[in-house]
Amino acid sequence: MRKLIVLSLVVTVLISCQTQTVQKKDVQYAEREIVTIPIELLQDKIKGGWAGQVIGCTYGGPTEFQWNGTMIGDRVPIPWDDTRMLWYYENSPGLYDDVYMDLTFVDIFEKHGLDAPDSLHALAFANAEYQLWHANQAARYNILNGIMPPASGHWKNNPHADDIDFQIEADFAGLMSPGMVNTAAGIGNRIGHIMNYGDGVYGGIYVAAMYALAFVYNDIEFIVTEALKTIPEQSQFHKCIADIIRWYKQDPDDWKRAWFEAQKKWTFDKGCPDGVFRPFNIDAKINAAYIVIGLLYGKGDFGATVDISTRCGYDSDCNPANAAGILATMTGYSQIPDYWKQGIEKVENMNFRYTDMSLNKVYETGYRHATDMIRLNGGGAEGDKLLIKYQVPQQVPYEVAFEGIFPTVRHGLRKWLTAETPELSFEMEGCGFVVTGRAVKESNMPEATLEFDVLADDVFLETVKMPTQSRIRRLEVAWKYDLPEGKHTIRLTARNIPKGYRVEAGDVILYSTADPGNKVYF
Repeated sequence: MRKLIVLSLVVTVLISCQTQTVQKKDVQYAEREIVTIPIELLQDKIKGGWAGQVIGCTYGGPTEFQWNGTMIGDRVPIPWDDTRMLWYYENSPGLYDDVYMDLTFVDIFEKHGLDAPDSLHALAFANAEYQLWHANQAARYNILNGIMPPASGHWKNNPHADDIDFQIEADFAGLMSPGMVNTAAGIGNRIGHIMNYGDGVYGGIYVAAMYALAFVYNDIEFIVTEALKTIPEQSQFHKCIADIIRWYKQDPDDWKRAWFEAQKKWTFDKGCPDGVFRPFNIDAKINAAYIVIGLLYGKGDFGATVDISTRCGYDSDCNPANAAGILATMTGYSQIPDYWKQGIEKVENMNFRYTDMSLNKVYETGYRHATDMIRLNGGGAEGDKLLIKYQVPQQVPYEVAFEGIFPTVRHGLRKWLTAETPELSFEMEGCGFVVTGRAVKESNMPEATLEFDVLADDVFLETVKMPTQSRIRRLEVAWKYDLPEGKHTIRLTARNIPKGYRVEAGDVILYSTADPGNKVYF
């Protein structure tokens, strides 16, 4: 029987003899199980979780999206020394969006309490100075234009709903919920819907659940498997991660085999306009698969875990950041090998860009939030120990993004909307479309917001406002997923596009209610 974590005989499990137990596979839980953990150990684990993220993100930084659809070979060197973290802090601080996005939510909890409404979290990151991408940027645009959560993350309003965004920034939810997996999932389910939906939200919930369990278990295979119980079994996300676990059990010594199997089965991107019918893939489930491959095949070795998650490719800074954070939460900061901590002392007092919080500050703030959450959920303190009311994982509600529709074709429009060419149109067949592109100004012109109308078969759909300013940009020109299946004429007509400005329409992606399936051409 697996046991709750016991380190130096200082963590114990206290179960009332009058409590009726229930059997969950090979672990016996109690309805009122209390985990006792020394304060010093909890602090070490929280510190490990935050530091692990920075280490993993830094290691994978040079490889991010440089290997799309292929693994990073063993003979490709990835540098590591005591200068790496400081260099990125000073020269490329945007690398740590994994962390400063987390800290946005941490800061709201700090200022407004653990019951801070989702709207405060949404407004904080929508108005922050940092650049965003994918689901986060789409949500920022929505929020700044009056579409608040959960609508801001819904797939009909956010073509990036299944992307990795909340997955890379959900660490805080688990780190503030030690042993309380459902509390972590609940925080994730609320905040994750600011920018994601369906599998995109599940990615963050799953990561948060692994963190929560890493406080009280020392078996990484069990943590990976147990956390998956929070995710609906019928979801594509659950099925993908279950496959990784199954392939690991079949061959626990060859991570590349699991990678190849995942590549064959799970790399089709249905939603993200940057990834549909392209090798680029920022979908939550395949990148979560790479987190899990690192955790399982790393077998508790910090260096192997970070390296494997990185060498899986795609978002190869975010994935090792999650993996390293989870593992270092399980082992504690003190157990991260010195080789991997080299250089961290140079940055621990440096604030992350766009924040007034450093690693040393978040170690303290994170501990305070965790202890407050322990008390809020029925735990407490006893001398130099904390009593955590352990939670048996429960599934969050089931939801699916891009349900019942399938991409069928992608082709180039390569047209502009300008003052001189105020209309563009195209014919389509199907139930939906996405037009990629951007708003552009000439270099001597001030920032502006361009406006145009979108019509389908001469029926008005919406007036689109496209800022030229990058921080508040709209990622796609136009989209609609729920037209009647059939032939349509789509028109974009300029409403306010002065001279010196243009809307560039790049590609159009068409969708249908009919699944084209796998076609083989000879």
